[in-house]
Amino acid sequence: MNKINGSVIYSVVLIICLVYAPAGSAQDIRQTSQDSQTQRRALAVKADKEFTAAKSEALAKAAEIRSDKNSLKKAVAGLRASNKKLNTDNANLETRIQALKTQGDTLRENLQESRAVNKELAGFVGAYAKDLDSLLVHSLQSALKPDRQKFLVSVINQERFWSMDDIHGMADTLFDEITASGQVQFHRGPIIDRQGKEQTAKILTLGNFTGIYVLETKSGKAQETGFLLYSDQSQRFFALSKLPSAKLKAQLDDYLTGEAAAVPMDMSRGNALRRYTHELNLADQVPKGGPIVWPILIILGLALLILIERLIFFIRRRVATEPFMAEVKTYINNENWEGCHGFMEDRKKGFIPGVLLKALPFRNHPREDMENVLQEAILGKIPAIERFLSSLGMLAAIAPLMGLLGTVTGMINTFHVITYYGTGDPRLMSGGISEALVTTMLGLAMAIPIMLCHTLLSRKVEVQISLMEEKAVSFVNLVFKARNECRPTLDPSSEQRSEPKQGKQI
Repeated sequence: MNKINGSVIYSVVLIICLVYAPAGSAQDIRQTSQDSQTQRRALAVKADKEFTAAKSEALAKAAEIRSDKNSLKKAVAGLRASNKKLNTDNANLETRIQALKTQGDTLRENLQESRAVNKELAGFVGAYAKDLDSLLVHSLQSALKPDRQKFLVSVINQERFWSMDDIHGMADTLFDEITASGQVQFHRGPIIDRQGKEQTAKILTLGNFTGIYVLETKSGKAQETGFLLYSDQSQRFFALSKLPSAKLKAQLDDYLTGEAAAVPMDMSRGNALRRYTHELNLADQVPKGGPIVWPILIILGLALLILIERLIFFIRRRVATEPFMAEVKTYINNENWEGCHGFMEDRKKGFIPGVLLKALPFRNHPREDMENVLQEAILGKIPAIERFLSSLGMLAAIAPLMGLLGTVTGMINTFHVITYYGTGDPRLMSGGISEALVTTMLGLAMAIPIMLCHTLLSRKVEVQISLMEEKAVSFVNLVFKARNECRPTLDPSSEQRSEPKQGKQI
């Protein structure tokens, strides 16, 4: 049809061109007309052919359309049947969906209940795992079995749901810990020594309470024995910075060698040992007392020098009194005055021999003269005997006063700190308080023994003076008894002159 329409349009255009063409020669027109007719005939033939072809094509298209129409009808019928089936299936599915919804609601309720139970159970297992982890971390056995609680991390952090293997693992670990906590075991493992270096030592664990280490030489001999502290941060053993005393070390060595059945142990799991390392002896406390400590120590030094000097003084002049007087009595009874003089001369450093030696040359003088000589000799010995006694008493009185002075200065320093910094940090005030307490303690600690020594020394002096007076009287009595026994006749007048005056005190 398109080809026919094109031929018609072409013919019309040709005719228009011929009608409106300009005038020319007739021959040209005729030639042009002939050409036009030839073209029209050709166009007509062509148009007929195209028409025939178009008609055939149209018939084919119509047949094709009819075929497609039938096919579409069949397809529509099939679609309708399929749609009907789908509607039926949809209805069945809606019924099924409704049933599934009901079943889903039931399952959700069951799931919520199951989740609540599982959450409670997971919380219980997690809490138990935390308690077990804390128990293992604070146990001495963890230093010997590192990372034994590592499997608890996932359970505690809830990285995954626990399994029965985890439960069995926790139970086995707990029973192992219970068993180990009641055993005394020897191990060989690493420790951090007192210099901060890692060494391999022989370790004795007394349950979960106390650890003891022995550092050995290459020959296997014990080089160092001490207590161990367990650090739950690094889960390692650290040697106690302070070695045990000689007595305590002897007990440890006896137990380690099997010679003793008892051993010292720290039931507080290291707290008592840590306190033991911070205990300060007198030498450690003295520097904390401030400058007042040194005068107190000087007082102590002076008192010690006095006591040592007095001790040496009395020891060098010590004489067995009764045996000495018995020997003197023998010499006097035998009138061996030269032997008596030599005997006393050999012991003249003693108090009593020195006093009696002064009176021996006056044995033939009246009693009063001898008593005066003895009294003078005793009075001459008293200053040497009482030397430094008053100084010692003065030192005993000054020592607590110096301690009180240190207390006052320490409290003044404390109040100065409070004035500038307040009471927020007690450590700032500890220096002044320490100074106040240490000086008081040191002053009293020095004054008490000095006062006791002063009292004993005073008593010794009194006893010595009384003893010299007593033996002086005894010596006079022995001399005059010997004189009276050796006289056959006695002039009453001389006897009367020789009698001592009553009431004379030596």
